[in-house]
Amino acid sequence: MMQEKIEKIARAIRTVPDFPKEGIQFKDITPLLAEAKLFAETIECFRETISDKSIQVVAGIESRGFIFGAALALQLGVGFIPIRKPGKLPYKTFRQEYALEYGTDALEIHQDAVENGQKVLLIDDLLATGGTALAAAKLIEQCGGEVVAIRFLIELDFLKGRDRLKSYDVQTLIHF
Repeated sequence: MMQEKIEKIARAIRTVPDFPKEGIQFKDITPLLAEAKLFAETIECFRETISDKSIQVVAGIESRGFIFGAALALQLGVGFIPIRKPGKLPYKTFRQEYALEYGTDALEIHQDAVENGQKVLLIDDLLATGGTALAAAKLIEQCGGEVVAIRFLIELDFLKGRDRLKSYDVQTLIHF
């Protein structure tokens, strides 16, 4: 049953060639989000992958991780924590830099976002090289939280981002 849902969800993801630059095959999730039943089934699929976890809070990575993370947090009856690009959070933050193909970027989290020992589900839409997710996991841990699961809608297998996240429980719904 879950596999059938995942196949329907995968069919709704549109590939846009040469966006945002030549050579990239962008995975556009907006058709999935526009269809309420498919969006709900996506959240159900995520929920099924964590049914054995005692999630106390969901953390989502800016910006598409917010979409899935907030909806899943509501389903689970737990709070939601945004992990954002630098300068977007109004309170005291921890910052974690990570490498990009050319240069670096960073993520931030409020210093009081996660309680010590709190079990956290980290979620985002796409696993590529793994750098963003690893930085987000380190931020959660810096706050004292325990990353008990990391979930993605899409994984670009050829980029081997999962290799950087070996010490975590990583699951992805759709592989390209």
